[in-house]
Amino acid sequence: MSSPIKINLKSEIFPLALLLISAIASIYFYQHSPEIIVTHWNFQGQADGFASKGFGSFFFLGLIVFIYVLMIAVPYFDPKRDNYKDFEKPYQIFRYAFLLILSAVYWATGLYNIGYNINIGVTVAFLIGILMIIIGNYLGKLKKNWFVGIRTPWTLSSDNVWAKTHRMGGVLFIIFGLAIMIAPFLPQTLAMILFIGWAIALIAGTFGYSYWLYREEKKSSNS
Repeated sequence: MSSPIKINLKSEIFPLALLLISAIASIYFYQHSPEIIVTHWNFQGQADGFASKGFGSFFFLGLIVFIYVLMIAVPYFDPKRDNYKDFEKPYQIFRYAFLLILSAVYWATGLYNIGYNINIGVTVAFLIGILMIIIGNYLGKLKKNWFVGIRTPWTLSSDNVWAKTHRMGGVLFIIFGLAIMIAPFLPQTLAMILFIGWAIALIAGTFGYSYWLYREEKKSSNS
């Protein structure tokens, strides 16, 4: 069974290069990190989570490899796999963006733990914000599938509801990305309110909007 998306040497040079760099970095981080390293920071960039250097050096490398394999495998198992050819470019961009941002976060935290003066709060927020903006920019180009996008009972029931919900959701993702990027510069309480509030608005907004669109579509078809 052939892949619904193009997987060849040309398409995989970039992600495989990221994996190779991350693998080399993991060995370097393990050799130069203290026994206990920081693995999590709050909105103000203050360390509040710790782990052994073995876990920190290799678990996140494994996570990046897992994401790489998962995003290649997902289209094979999608009942709507034939639709992937209609949004192959956005899907490939999603693959590259996820791997690049995850790798960059891993490199930044690894360098921080071996002594480099990196403002993790600002760096990670900027990277995650960029990822959200990329997702938002291409979300409206996704076609109906079971794994990628805003999947509610109503988007999966109607091509029209799917398309309109994803266009609106794309705008919300872009705003969410900008909110994440400015969060480190705000007081911690305000940053948490902004982050959690907009995350709830994103989920509730797309869920409610898709339901409303579906109801309107049904009313029109019955009139």
